[in-house]
Amino acid sequence: MAWTKSDWRSKPRVQMPEYTDAEALAAVEARLAKYPPLVFAGEARTLRDELAAAGRGQAFLLQGGDCAESFAEFSADTIRDTFKVLLQMAMVLTYGAKVPVVKVGRMAGQFAKPRSAPTEIKDGVELPSYRGDIINDLPFTPEARIPAPSKMLEAYTQAAATLNLLRAFSKGGFADMHRVHAWTLGFAEGERAAQYRDMATRIQDTLDFMAAAGMTGDTNHEMATVDFYTSHEALLLEYEEALCRQDSLTGQWLAGSGHMIWIGDRTRQPDGAHVEFCKGVLNPIGLKCGPTMTSDDLKALIAALNPDNEMGRLTLIARFGAGKVQENLPRLIKTVQEIGANVVWTCDPMHGNTIKSESGYKTRPFERVLGEVREFFAVHRDHGTIPGGVHFEMTGQDVTECTGGVRDVTDEDLSDRYHTACDPRLNASQSLELAFLVAEELSSLRQDRARAAS
Repeated sequence: MAWTKSDWRSKPRVQMPEYTDAEALAAVEARLAKYPPLVFAGEARTLRDELAAAGRGQAFLLQGGDCAESFAEFSADTIRDTFKVLLQMAMVLTYGAKVPVVKVGRMAGQFAKPRSAPTEIKDGVELPSYRGDIINDLPFTPEARIPAPSKMLEAYTQAAATLNLLRAFSKGGFADMHRVHAWTLGFAEGERAAQYRDMATRIQDTLDFMAAAGMTGDTNHEMATVDFYTSHEALLLEYEEALCRQDSLTGQWLAGSGHMIWIGDRTRQPDGAHVEFCKGVLNPIGLKCGPTMTSDDLKALIAALNPDNEMGRLTLIARFGAGKVQENLPRLIKTVQEIGANVVWTCDPMHGNTIKSESGYKTRPFERVLGEVREFFAVHRDHGTIPGGVHFEMTGQDVTECTGGVRDVTDEDLSDRYHTACDPRLNASQSLELAFLVAEELSSLRQDRARAAS
């Protein structure tokens, strides 16, 4: 039977709100259904092609951005700062990998969050959990925690404004390579940063040579612009269905809410609503793979989400936690190899490394994040498979949410600038440091392959 965008409604649903006002919900969905899509089918197809290159080792995926976008903190400066850091990270990764970097933001749609429990308790009071600004509000009051359909309209407006600014930044000269690298020079001081400064200097030498040869942003369009895509977890399916559109050229269905959408580790039931929706849209699909992912489930999910076995269609986002990659990733690689599936392998080193600090804050130690990345690369090196990308929760703001890094955020520092509404994010310095370290892994991998080929 032909897939329809509302088929998910007959499937089991998890991690989604129960709206109390059915008429208000229907009115919002009808209004959203008349709005223009936020992205277009041609853009999604181009991203699929670029992800296919990453799956073959001819490109590398950098996916990063907010844990959960906030209505209250929405501003042009916030968007600019996060975009700026992603460009800096991409520059460093390009130098290390010697292949194009596919730049995908967790932006313009990352408003809903799955939660470990449906309710939370404070001072003996139990209320529904906060599920992101597209669903309810953060203040711990009964009124704030009631799911409000109208918040979907505000999310759409913010996403549209964010995309408008991102498109202007990516094509209007802000992304010029020489400018981006100038931001990076001297980002860190001290002995630990010497290796990063050395790589930054080598990148600068390359840019200077290119400028001397006449290749600048003024003479070469490619050096002054970038392709930048958006992504989010497709959690709130009423919103996703309302923005789903049929491509006039091919007749295929597009999730018009973002270029790439993913299915979380808590919503990846093969017979569930989220898989049912995602299997019918043409967008690239991400699938979070945690320690509980079984071989049988992975086979069923690959069959449902990528029945034509197209490279670039399905990205498997591994998120196990430091010290657990060797235990889990090899068996999933073996499963993929057994069925001959074409997938892009990426590493999410954030979600498996969340701890509660002594000061009571939820945090992620930088060394554990880095450790999982290194384990991810080591496993792929051992199996002869391709590490296709990385997936981070980060921000361009100078927050203190994750401990460690070259600036050594301590447990005592967390309270200084802890602004996240959900999960702790890497700040700008930690994000760039991680990019340098990933670039070293990519450079080492490239050298190993060159030696093997010779």
